[in-house]
Amino acid sequence: MTRKAPRPRRRMRLAGAVTALTVALALCGCGLEPTGSTTTGSDGLLVTQGFGGQTVLNLSAPRTTGAHTVLGLLERNASITTSDGERDVASINGLSAVTVAGQPADWFFYVNGVEGRKHASVTKLHSGDQVWFDRHDGLAAENVKAVVGSFPEPFLNGYGGTRYPTRIECIHTPNATCTDVENELASFQIAAGVGCFECSEYNESLRVLVGPYASLTEDQAADELGDAPSTSGVYARFIDGGRKLELLNASGAVVQTLGAGTGLVAATRWDGQPPVWLITGTDAAGVSEAEQAFTQGTLDGHFAVAVVNDIAQPLPLTGGRK
Repeated sequence: MTRKAPRPRRRMRLAGAVTALTVALALCGCGLEPTGSTTTGSDGLLVTQGFGGQTVLNLSAPRTTGAHTVLGLLERNASITTSDGERDVASINGLSAVTVAGQPADWFFYVNGVEGRKHASVTKLHSGDQVWFDRHDGLAAENVKAVVGSFPEPFLNGYGGTRYPTRIECIHTPNATCTDVENELASFQIAAGVGCFECSEYNESLRVLVGPYASLTEDQAADELGDAPSTSGVYARFIDGGRKLELLNASGAVVQTLGAGTGLVAATRWDGQPPVWLITGTDAAGVSEAEQAFTQGTLDGHFAVAVVNDIAQPLPLTGGRK
């Protein structure tokens, strides 16, 4: 079968370009498939603070000898202290899990873009795992269930030692936007099936939902994006029947409210099922904006991304209401 050529991508700019702050670098289909041995280590280690806003450590080839767990990987590549009987990370390269800019903070970690629900000391590593630690205030969203900033993970290597098939679910098929999503995944040699909305098995695939938000709310994971980040884990909220998108700061307060032509690329989970990615928006134009942002360069190191007028805004936003 001949694959349709993708539409030319518009140049996407990041709003308020975040300056990376380097700190203490002296130390620094169908069916499920196993991804590999738990002893082969990680393919990447990222340490940031402020929801990816400042880079502390970024290693594409971290030392992995003898590292069988996420904590073991961190110990071999950074200076750390632990708490709770050596199960939790208390500090990394001198940055403690006490305060960030005067606010309570903690160290959270994600493996292939999926929140670590167990202690880092017992979360096993698998071949190809991308490990990301971020220090941030978790009061508004104690559980950020999934993030987009490790793309093309988890589609490439899965998570938890299992490689899941990828399904793109579209409101309308055939659809040029869905074809472009499929082609973007194919550029990483990720084979994805394209089908109708809510036509795949929830527990057996990584799903990418494509369409205006108002058309996706029958899906339980998508429906959570109409709630606070304490429910969805995403620092954005659709309101007014999906016609508007509120962009939130780290405290969960509304900073901006955007209308027509606004897109969102985000990931979440519902009831422990595999992550669900959403390429969505306030309308068809917003979905097109979101699809244009569905690239490694735009998503890299961000929890979620809102898009309007070809400008991608990493979430959560900083500051107060504009």
